[in-house]
Amino acid sequence: MKIQLIRNATLKITMAGNTFLTDPVLLPRHGMDSFAGIEKNPTVDLPFPAQEVIKDIDMVLVSHLHRDHFDDGAKKMLPKDIPIFCRKVNEAALKEKGFLNVTPMETKMTWQNIEITPTPGRHAGNETWETILGRVSGFVLRSPGEPVVYWAGDTVLYDEIKSIITSAKPDIILTHSGGAELDDSGPIVMDARQTIDVCKLCPGAIVIAVHMEALDHCRVSRQALRHHAAINGILKHRLLIPENGEILTF
Repeated sequence: MKIQLIRNATLKITMAGNTFLTDPVLLPRHGMDSFAGIEKNPTVDLPFPAQEVIKDIDMVLVSHLHRDHFDDGAKKMLPKDIPIFCRKVNEAALKEKGFLNVTPMETKMTWQNIEITPTPGRHAGNETWETILGRVSGFVLRSPGEPVVYWAGDTVLYDEIKSIITSAKPDIILTHSGGAELDDSGPIVMDARQTIDVCKLCPGAIVIAVHMEALDHCRVSRQALRHHAAINGILKHRLLIPENGEILTF
């Protein structure tokens, strides 16, 4: 298995002989408006050209359709016949953009020998933001002979996420750990403390922190997360914090 961080939540995952892309954001640096009034987004460029990002992918897995997870670049550049898996709430919007092979999922299904189970998330620091930001998703990925992967998506850590982790017993947990904030109500994705809590909750798993240093409303840097891990006794091999373009092999 290979997991390559492209940028933010855009990942290229090779599993069971197939390569799929998560939450494709393909615009260049400063291709969309600011979220926090600090800088246009994304705040960094892709590590290589967008055409190389989408080369040879077999499928796209979408957690939700906020601009920092499926942008205008993806709408224009992805082949219109590429298989896309998403939650039911996102189906119509993707089809309206001309995508012809959209599969909505509310329960687990199997694609190319990979079992994909959608999971809930809470993309908010409070109930008001949860209503405004809408429904988001994570996914548990399983295939014979492969590590079990839990991609938590845009969520804070709360009781339901803890239950998913303890019941799914993933070998790899992908967390969105940038601590994004839109006001003073708290993070709308995991921050450093919550990411460390995930490490402690599942000591047998490798946690991979992404969704960092690419958007102007994300407050947690890679260096800050590594420091927080060190003072909490979380070793480097248990918490991986990849750079953009970096490939992790399992």
